[in-house]
Amino acid sequence: MYDSIVIGCGFAGATVARELAERRGHKVLVLDSRSHVGGNCYDLEDENGILIHQYGPHIFHTNIDRVYDYLSRFTEWYDYSHEVVGNVYGKELPIPFNLNTLEMVYGDRAPHLEELLVQEFGQGARVPILDLMNHENPELQEIAQYVYENVFLKYTMKQLGKSPKEIDPAVSGRVPVLLSRDNRYFQDKYQGLPLHGYTPIFETMLDYEGIELRLDCEARRVLTINPESDTPILLDGDEFEGEVIFTGALDELFDCCYGRLPYRSLRFDFEHYNQKFYQSHGVVNYTVSEDFTRITEFKYLTGQLDKEDTTIVKEYPMPYSGKEGEIPYYAINNEANNALYEKYVKLVEKIPQFHLLGRLAEYKYYNIDAIVDRALTLAREI
Repeated sequence: MYDSIVIGCGFAGATVARELAERRGHKVLVLDSRSHVGGNCYDLEDENGILIHQYGPHIFHTNIDRVYDYLSRFTEWYDYSHEVVGNVYGKELPIPFNLNTLEMVYGDRAPHLEELLVQEFGQGARVPILDLMNHENPELQEIAQYVYENVFLKYTMKQLGKSPKEIDPAVSGRVPVLLSRDNRYFQDKYQGLPLHGYTPIFETMLDYEGIELRLDCEARRVLTINPESDTPILLDGDEFEGEVIFTGALDELFDCCYGRLPYRSLRFDFEHYNQKFYQSHGVVNYTVSEDFTRITEFKYLTGQLDKEDTTIVKEYPMPYSGKEGEIPYYAINNEANNALYEKYVKLVEKIPQFHLLGRLAEYKYYNIDAIVDRALTLAREI
């Protein structure tokens, strides 16, 4: 009955399903264990009429023309430029650290420090703090140390659940100082949010002749994957010889037979307030204090600024254990974990028509634009 089976209908699965159905004429079966489309980009109006992102904020941004053009087939855009501030001991500072932040932190010394930075790296440069840390000028080293301690270190300790000694210096070294007064969090050519929300994008993408969608359907309930078998893929007990695109957690597909791949998860605490605004920006990062990493106030993101009340969410990072209700969000990439992942990859490499796509299946981080781009490429390869 089907040419392809796609497991998961976030941006990875929805894009590849639509492309295979529309461009290749495939009959595509899409399976998702959740009761809704959209994966982690799912959004909905809460009981107060505020459009919220159920699984944390997602801001679209890209420099990839074909991704913007492709998604624009399924939505209009709300012109939103994302600005983030960090709450550093009660003072709000623009993040990433830029020349405006420099002025707020160093006051009268800022013009001198700005001159040093621009002379050394050029106006508009994006300078990794590792370059400043290793610089011979102690004043530039001082800036790097401030950014490391007040913007990166404690925030990252909360996010990753690691001590300072466990955090790879190469990771912290990539944290940028922007030599501009552009307070936008992203400097991409295209940025914004879907005018009517993310969920309608997925509903439109998957509403196509040739695509059958089954929600509340755990893949392992209908699919049997056995790489050692002469019939490695069974659908409802019958041999399936088409393409399978898997976007879920690869270790869980095989019952964690080699051990569980480590991820970080998140807990979201939503709060509603009968006041116009809760905070100054859509997202405020708590870089040195609090147990949560950030607070998102959705009205800024969705353009519902005329609402007289507001909804926020606080994000609490935590380990992923696989318990009911927990969601794996961020792969913890290191040598040991990547080696464990490769053991699972070797299982599916025995099945020529089995493809891995997305954050969980590939055990790596993707932004929205990067995974849509990857899905478009994979669909064309198939």
